[in-house]
Amino acid sequence: MRPIVVTGTSRSGKTLVRWLLSSHSRVTVSRRAELWPRFAGRFGDLSDPANLERCLHAVLERRQVAWLGPDRNRLRREFHDGPPTYARLFGLIHEQHAARTGKTRWGDQSGRFEGCVGAFLNAYPGATVVHLVRDPRDRYEALLSRHATRPGDVGRTTASWLRSVAIAKHVARAHPESYLVLRFEDLIADPEATGQRLCAAIGEPFEPAMLRMDATRRFDTLRTANECPLSSEYVGRYRDRIDLHDIAFVQSVASEEMHELGYELDDVKMTAASRLRFAASRPVNLACMGASGFPRLSVGARRS
Repeated sequence: MRPIVVTGTSRSGKTLVRWLLSSHSRVTVSRRAELWPRFAGRFGDLSDPANLERCLHAVLERRQVAWLGPDRNRLRREFHDGPPTYARLFGLIHEQHAARTGKTRWGDQSGRFEGCVGAFLNAYPGATVVHLVRDPRDRYEALLSRHATRPGDVGRTTASWLRSVAIAKHVARAHPESYLVLRFEDLIADPEATGQRLCAAIGEPFEPAMLRMDATRRFDTLRTANECPLSSEYVGRYRDRIDLHDIAFVQSVASEEMHELGYELDDVKMTAASRLRFAASRPVNLACMGASGFPRLSVGARRS
């Protein structure tokens, strides 16, 4: 098995990469089936028929797994023909779906894999993990556009960004041959070069048709004959949409990681009112960073 995981924190471009990869003639990537992060190890030894049945029931009840259309009886038959491991059972479910779609490679997209990528790579030696990162200021703006703001939001979202970046750095060092850290901005700026990097990482030939992202109908009205329907509209948009004191906070706690990833810091010139808001909100934001778990790091099992 050579599965592909697309992970990263929310609003970082995972869905775009899923569409790009699923537009390859040999690859299909599901959305949030999350078999490994949700179910691995939960039901004991799967060589016990009772444990296997409990696992199958829980797994197949999940809506995103049911959408894959697994055949329960076929799963039982095929599972008994090999090692009774969770990795193999989950692989059989995805392989059934891939075969029905005419593809030979399968994957899943979910931020939940951040917490278990090490264990996942140990379970699937031929796997590839693609970890998306995005400018934390643009990511914060994207989150604000979808949800009402609360005190401390910029602290919480910056903490999750820092945690995601720490995981990416840690696991990329442990599994350099299997782990690709990819910036959202690079995908937008040069989809073709990004597609080539992705294909090199997963060991498949690059197909120019991937750039049309035919795996989704979302861009049907935007496509031209041979162009990728991505836009730079959402890169740098934070400058016109979030408060200067929030930009200053993100940069004050994440400057080192931003610099390492190639994100330039803005020269923030705050008004007197913005400086007051920054001073008043900083303790709340720092407290929310701590409450959200930063800087604890959990990446699953390491390769021995």
